[in-house]
Amino acid sequence: MSPVVVTAKVSSFDLQVMNRIRTTLSTTIMMTAIETPFEAFLNQHDEEGWLAAVTTLLRSIHEVDKTATQIWFSFYPFGLFTALQQAADPEKLARELLLQGDYYLKNQIDSSHKFIYGHRYWAQVKKSVEQYVEKWNGLQSVPNVAQAQAPDTSLADHILEVAQIVARELKLNPSLLVGITAVAFMTVRQTGLEAFTASPGKVLIDDKHARKSPNQILSARAKDDSQGWLGFLKTVDKKWTVNHDENDDSANYKLNNAQDLAWGAEADRSRDWRAMDPRRVEGPIPVECRSASCGTCWVGVIGGAEKLSDVAAREGKQIKKFGYIDTTEPKPLIRLACQAQAHGAVSIVIPPWNGVFGKYKRPNADR
Repeated sequence: MSPVVVTAKVSSFDLQVMNRIRTTLSTTIMMTAIETPFEAFLNQHDEEGWLAAVTTLLRSIHEVDKTATQIWFSFYPFGLFTALQQAADPEKLARELLLQGDYYLKNQIDSSHKFIYGHRYWAQVKKSVEQYVEKWNGLQSVPNVAQAQAPDTSLADHILEVAQIVARELKLNPSLLVGITAVAFMTVRQTGLEAFTASPGKVLIDDKHARKSPNQILSARAKDDSQGWLGFLKTVDKKWTVNHDENDDSANYKLNNAQDLAWGAEADRSRDWRAMDPRRVEGPIPVECRSASCGTCWVGVIGGAEKLSDVAAREGKQIKKFGYIDTTEPKPLIRLACQAQAHGAVSIVIPPWNGVFGKYKRPNADR
């Protein structure tokens, strides 16, 4: 090999290394320069820290939002955000993980939590978080005042404090605000304070649905379709309603008893689903394989999980591979629609993305 060729290869390699170092240094300097004390506090918590905080908060969240909050944190996993943030080439990693749809929370600051009951209070919660952060950052800038106090309080306690502030202002039960406040904190963590503050803070449900009480929603989730006279004698010809947006009265479809959620959705031709989301090629639920091989059809079960068939071995294995949920529960809150058979009316939420993130998190899981 000639010296000229060797020199060229070494120079090319050195250039790649220098570019990577330069990019890393620039990112580090930028983050350090704009990171506020509040963001620094949030950045101290890893995926396990956030999971622990949410687990602690569950006992303080109203029943109407207990499942919905857990679903939201599954839809916008901290692990995926961190992986993309730390990747030298996020687009390449996204391709390797077969990511489709909108998996960046920064594009959905006001809309990601529309299915949470607390969303109707989003404007006030967002404003209170911003005020809380401003006060926090102000105190942290004063020597010997509160620099050691705020960080000593747990993440969950800070979330509860903001929820209680909003509850006093709106004269509400704090339990209705804990879930959406936890969402706000994680949104700041994933999008940055500047982007969070810049978002308009819109509530994206109409007045009719915003006026519904928690008990009305819980009652609707528990209700099954009437099968008419002598309905109790029906077997295979029973039909159930699947609601996929509780804030839209027309967002539902019918399926036969014991039919899986995906096949039932396929018959829904009420809208141009593909125009709304290219992944929705047949009805409101994105589908590809119908055999639990692709992970496209995952959904959150916000109501009626007990009316779905138990998770079978294949669904249980695959859903972990996709990274959506890691549980041995027979009727978890995250399901693959092509595998979950309905034996009653259910209410679901459709995530804005899909992929195969589990192999990244657990690379040796199949070995």
